[in-house]
Amino acid sequence: MYKKDLELHVRWAKLMTSLKDTIGKRPKDLNGVLFLIGVQELGRGPQTFSKEEKQDLMHIAICKVLSYSGYYELQSVDQEGWPHWSAVKKLPKFDLLDQEKLLKMHVLEYFEKEYELKIEA
Repeated sequence: MYKKDLELHVRWAKLMTSLKDTIGKRPKDLNGVLFLIGVQELGRGPQTFSKEEKQDLMHIAICKVLSYSGYYELQSVDQEGWPHWSAVKKLPKFDLLDQEKLLKMHVLEYFEKEYELKIEA
């Protein structure tokens, strides 16, 4: 494992522990963390969501975290409070593992910026 990969792995594990301490249970995986970010960005608190709404929440989260690198930009918030994003620049072509790494790095950045968490390796 490369040093950067190991550092990402350690930082991710620390985030997962922090989330467990905060919300009372550990998210299963990256998708679980993205869902939490989507719910947070929607701003309605915990509630029951349909399968389609869950997919929309994950899309919101992905757009939000990738906005830190200029890939997406918030366009508007509709009458129901749902944010709408648009792609600003194309994402590089990555394999699945590299996509996951990119998202994890941006998720860590989200928690550092939005919640001032210090997540160091």
